[in-house]
Amino acid sequence: MTIADLSSVSDYTGMKVTVMGLGTFGGGVAATRFLAQRGAVVTVTDLRPEVELQDSLQQLDDVPIAGIFAGAHPDTAFTGTQLLVVNPAVKPGNVIVEQFRNRGAIITSEIGLFLHHNPASVVAVTGSNGKSTTAALTCQLLEQHVAAHGNSVWLGGNIGHSLLPSLTDIQSDDIVVLELSSFQLYALASSGFAPRVGVVTNFSPNHLDWHPTLEHYRTAKQIMLRRQGQHDVAVLPPDLNDAADGWRVRGQCLRFGTSDDGEDGAFLEHGSLILRRGHIEDAVRINQPSQLPGAHNGRNIAAAACAAWSMGADVNHFDAALAKYEPLPHRLQLVADGRGLRFYNDSLATTPESAIAALRSFSTPCVIIAGGYDKGSDLRAFAEAIHAKTVAAVLIGDTANSLAQHLSSLSSAEQQFHLDVAKDFEDAFSLAVAVAPQGSIVLLSPGCASYDWFRDFRERGDRFRNLALQWLQ
Repeated sequence: MTIADLSSVSDYTGMKVTVMGLGTFGGGVAATRFLAQRGAVVTVTDLRPEVELQDSLQQLDDVPIAGIFAGAHPDTAFTGTQLLVVNPAVKPGNVIVEQFRNRGAIITSEIGLFLHHNPASVVAVTGSNGKSTTAALTCQLLEQHVAAHGNSVWLGGNIGHSLLPSLTDIQSDDIVVLELSSFQLYALASSGFAPRVGVVTNFSPNHLDWHPTLEHYRTAKQIMLRRQGQHDVAVLPPDLNDAADGWRVRGQCLRFGTSDDGEDGAFLEHGSLILRRGHIEDAVRINQPSQLPGAHNGRNIAAAACAAWSMGADVNHFDAALAKYEPLPHRLQLVADGRGLRFYNDSLATTPESAIAALRSFSTPCVIIAGGYDKGSDLRAFAEAIHAKTVAAVLIGDTANSLAQHLSSLSSAEQQFHLDVAKDFEDAFSLAVAVAPQGSIVLLSPGCASYDWFRDFRERGDRFRNLALQWLQ
């Protein structure tokens, strides 16, 4: 039996499925459980050794699985496969994936499975930076609106958890807010995905260790917009031109930012949120909360407000909703304060642009811990921001030497700037605390991915928080 399109599938009973890449973030586990519960014959395979997959495997103890293969993708894991669920980390052009595509098997992903069965309207958020905060803010601004109508708003996607287990509870009148990475969007290229509202927070080079070219990365992001209809909404920053670089908008285009230039959209300017679309205009007072510092968070608020307003939310409730917002873990999060120092965990800053935005959020003297896995990003602007905005830098990971070279070229004998390269993360923390002046900030904002020293950004951020709390004791 060969099925060409997931849209024709309503019954998984007896279907042979291979989940390629169980992973450790929960998407592979959710897809495996979802399909097995619906009668599919599921085989799981992952390149990681079994010891690294223990947490994920334990979550599947009660799930009937035809086979589990760890440490390799053997041919036996794909015998008779009709549906291949591919982990987002699998790179484009993978030989196994292309073989099954040529055979006419269905190629999908965890997010593709969810969207195939999801009955609710979708607000999708992507971008090189700020997408997690913008998605969470959008959810927060929508909650009172949906509650007033007896419905729910659901937050999922790349933000850290799958919504597949919630499908039985999601109703057609609910709203789903999804944070989507370029990896996830790439997997939706052949689907009919078209969100009711699509938000692009920004665009800058990223993940060039995964995408073969910048154009490939851009094309993945644009998948979110290309099938929208005239009644859908695209929320874009002012510097993304819908005519240049392929940012074509088929729905209604709304802009967002911190300066009102008269376009349709949402603009947070001088404490006022201006919302405009056609002949409709509204303005309300908005206090940017202290837990969301910096101009970049002002833009995130404007983008989220534009998305929520487009879905019918009452702008008069936005200020109160923002005041209650709790920052997401690892996103410029204050994790410790005492003995004359404040410690901010910004481990999710895995791009230079994210880390630069964090540095611009503070006027207090700052010591930064920066560096990590090399994704092919240009680090010169990051080095310039570190040199301009901090009193000292401690560099970690694969990019430490490159950052050190850039920083050394910026320093002069007249300037007081302290630079260290750490041998491990504990050493980095000790070095940062040792040079931090009283009243200053110790900031973990790496500007790079974590894969050289850590399993993921969460482990890196948790390590930083734990070291800070131990230091306070």
